[in-house]
Amino acid sequence: MSTFLLELPHLRAQGRGRGIYSVCSAQPLVLEACMQRHSTATGPLLIEATCNQVNQFGGYTGMMPRDFREMVHGIARRIGFPANRILLGGDHLGPCPWQALPAAQAMTNAREMVRTFVGEGYRKIHLDTSMSCADDPCPLPDHVIAQRAADLCTVAEGANPSGELAYVIGTEVPTPGGAVTETELSVTTPEAAEEALQLHHRAFSASGLDRAWRRVVALVVQPGVEFADESVEDYDPARAAQLSAWLGHNPGLVFEAHSTDYQRPEALASLVRDGFAILKVGPALTYAMRQALFALAAIEAECVCAAETSNLRERMEEIMLKHPEHWQKHYRGTPEQQHRLRVSSYSDRIRYYWARPEAQNAVQTLIFNLQHSGIPETLASDHLPAQYSKIRAGKLRNLPLPIILDAIGNFLERYLSACEA
Repeated sequence: MSTFLLELPHLRAQGRGRGIYSVCSAQPLVLEACMQRHSTATGPLLIEATCNQVNQFGGYTGMMPRDFREMVHGIARRIGFPANRILLGGDHLGPCPWQALPAAQAMTNAREMVRTFVGEGYRKIHLDTSMSCADDPCPLPDHVIAQRAADLCTVAEGANPSGELAYVIGTEVPTPGGAVTETELSVTTPEAAEEALQLHHRAFSASGLDRAWRRVVALVVQPGVEFADESVEDYDPARAAQLSAWLGHNPGLVFEAHSTDYQRPEALASLVRDGFAILKVGPALTYAMRQALFALAAIEAECVCAAETSNLRERMEEIMLKHPEHWQKHYRGTPEQQHRLRVSSYSDRIRYYWARPEAQNAVQTLIFNLQHSGIPETLASDHLPAQYSKIRAGKLRNLPLPIILDAIGNFLERYLSACEA
């Protein structure tokens, strides 16, 4: 499956540009919806786990790389999606989860994380060592970033000497997890891209990694796309024209674009056309899931006895207030504004809470209730117009789970269209 990634630069050089989207989510319903919608697509389904989400200590999901792999493959078996069509990746693999530690200790952890990811069958490896650790200067010098990436690549190659790994290097601006205002966002310059590429090349070569360097398929850059809590920075091809032109002088490479969530379909197609062939998406998929769940909760409130409803929306608010660590430092403003953002924010920090037992119980209650009460078409029309049209056309079962999966899959369509055009 990693061969597909290695072919992307060559296809672009031949004028046959293709893309691939990367699903960055550990939400089981999102993964199931993506498998369903990808079943008729060509090429692999790329699913990535981030270093904070999944690592050898469990990450914030509580999953190690093996756990995540088994969860993904378990969903695939259950719905009949071929496991050999799944390409697993590790995103931002480096010292990011341990920035509060001294660099030596953080890098020791990062090496073990890379070794574990590769040993568990992850074949797309994004090496990101751009962050400063406790005893590092800030910002971290570029040559140190490159040397640490080469260090981790040496570990990865040792864990899989067969040459099956495809590498991505570099990081986006802003750093992972950040969001910026329009005035702060700037497109990566060709000079910055060239310097990052050359520094990494020299560091790889000095570490005896020339064979691995030939499998560096993509460089992460900032094409001028980002989202904040309530706004989206749309892709403007003119702003990225010089960066795209620089890629024409590097035929063995494509760009990887992060934070492409919420881009309009035509913008995604333009990104792929301009060489940003790997499109990362995550929060937008759980955002679509949340919209469907809350729409179903509104229908439930009209169909089920009040004493038996899931009260899903109220339960999620209670959970987020009781455990504010995932949103409190991100959502500013008045109490009313924070309340709104906890529910409806492009950054979708509510996604950190769906795995909690209380949230899972509420979702299961919602689904159970609506399976037994039924969903009146009139209420589906009021709250879920896109799914209502499919229900009326006989293309979608009028049941809660198919409706949720369809809502997620609908959003994914723009990525399928952009990557396979």
